[in-house]
Amino acid sequence: MAEDKQPHRSRFHKAKEDAQFAKQAVSTPQTQSPAYRLAFQDTEFLLREDLRPVRFQLELLKPELMLDEAKIESMLVIYGSARIPSPDTAQAVLDAARTPEEQRIAERLAAKAKYYEEARKLARIASQVPPDKNGCRNFVVCSGGGPSIMEAANRGADDEGKESVGLNIVLPHEQAPNRYVTPDLSFQFHYFALRKMHFLLRARAVCVFPGGFGTFDETFELLTLIQTGKIQPIPIVLFSEEFWTRVVNFDALVEEGVISQRDLSLFHFVETAEDAWQIIQDFYGNVQDPN
Repeated sequence: MAEDKQPHRSRFHKAKEDAQFAKQAVSTPQTQSPAYRLAFQDTEFLLREDLRPVRFQLELLKPELMLDEAKIESMLVIYGSARIPSPDTAQAVLDAARTPEEQRIAERLAAKAKYYEEARKLARIASQVPPDKNGCRNFVVCSGGGPSIMEAANRGADDEGKESVGLNIVLPHEQAPNRYVTPDLSFQFHYFALRKMHFLLRARAVCVFPGGFGTFDETFELLTLIQTGKIQPIPIVLFSEEFWTRVVNFDALVEEGVISQRDLSLFHFVETAEDAWQIIQDFYGNVQDPN
């Protein structure tokens, strides 16, 4: 084989090549010891407490590189509950209720099934934004990768034959990404903080549906980041004014002096996907023509 003399080529073997060479090592007490493993192939080593900063860096870097390679310039992030049923499953939720309290809760959840369809419709609209002149995609749908509202978001993109992102999190109970997330854009996180960072690194707009602690956590962190000037303003749209004003007394926060009146302009209430998209259009101009 002719020697490669091109000056721009590294003269060292690539890590993948050395990893293959390491597999071929002669079996001896020394080569069988964990100490002999290549550091980047030593899972026990990487999981040590001392290596937490390295794991942070890896969890930040892996999705960032893969999203760059997929030419995803920006994302439409959709937050929302993992418990709201789809219209097709709403009746099953009602039928499963056994006590008056369970019935009342089931009725409240079933009444929100319409937002599954609105999330799906919004994702369909966003997925119609064409690539820019460089082939980069904007407003790519991104969800937490789970069921319910998150599933609806990824499903809407799938309806249009377009890719969507799912940012899943490892939890003690068994769970998996919903089946509509694009497999090559389905990421799993150990650290909540890194997951939340990836939601916002490319977020060009965030649409929030009714949800619980996780939805509140993600939404109010975003509001805080904009309120404090840590990030530039982006459209934040809250679906169901009736839900949000019932569970959070925003006016009382103003009256108590802990936020200002202008902070209420950081977000908008809507009921429909079309209204949400119009707010995004008004903020950015004609996003259907990114060129």
